[in-house]
Amino acid sequence: MTPDEITALRRAAEAPVSAAMADVPVIAADLSAAFAADPIFNWFLRADSRHEAARLKLFHLLTAMGLLDGKISRPATGGAAAIWLPSESLGPTPFLQQLRALPALLSATGVSRLGRMSALRAMMDAHQPKAPHAYLGFLGDRPDAQGHGVGSRLLAAGLAEVDAQGLPAYLESSAEANVPLYRRHGFEVVEVLRARPDAPAMWAMWRPAQATA
Repeated sequence: MTPDEITALRRAAEAPVSAAMADVPVIAADLSAAFAADPIFNWFLRADSRHEAARLKLFHLLTAMGLLDGKISRPATGGAAAIWLPSESLGPTPFLQQLRALPALLSATGVSRLGRMSALRAMMDAHQPKAPHAYLGFLGDRPDAQGHGVGSRLLAAGLAEVDAQGLPAYLESSAEANVPLYRRHGFEVVEVLRARPDAPAMWAMWRPAQATA
């Protein structure tokens, strides 16, 4: 991206727009690119020639689900997105819903890695805080936009809405390098999680409700 494009994206991230279903393909592409090197996704996604397509397809599903259950904020210019979910929408998936999702999950993981995804989901469900909160499911920007404060600005805008609701916030960071970013915005690590002994670590982080004027 050019310096002017980065400047425009930073400004747009400070006042993000709410996504709609028509935005799903673009958001899925942005988040898929953002998480291309993510250790958790590379642990449970299939490792064959269909890996890239599987990640993109999975983010299509996750983006559509995020819009149905919560809110997705993004710069009007595209390039980044944040998926926020209310805690009441979280929890174990009903059995019939799991069955309907099984073909899509198998396509994403392949048979050999389906157990990894199942273990990850079970771990995340088990450690999700019980108190009402806003859950940051995903925050990401495309690789050519990273390192320019875009994600930080998008996060700050989302947390302003969370604070207006008087809610705490929770997330799991799949990269230790991102922990300082979240700490700057008031999150603290409450636990380091692993779905299985061979799984990469995740940093569970909690941000108490903030007093507003």
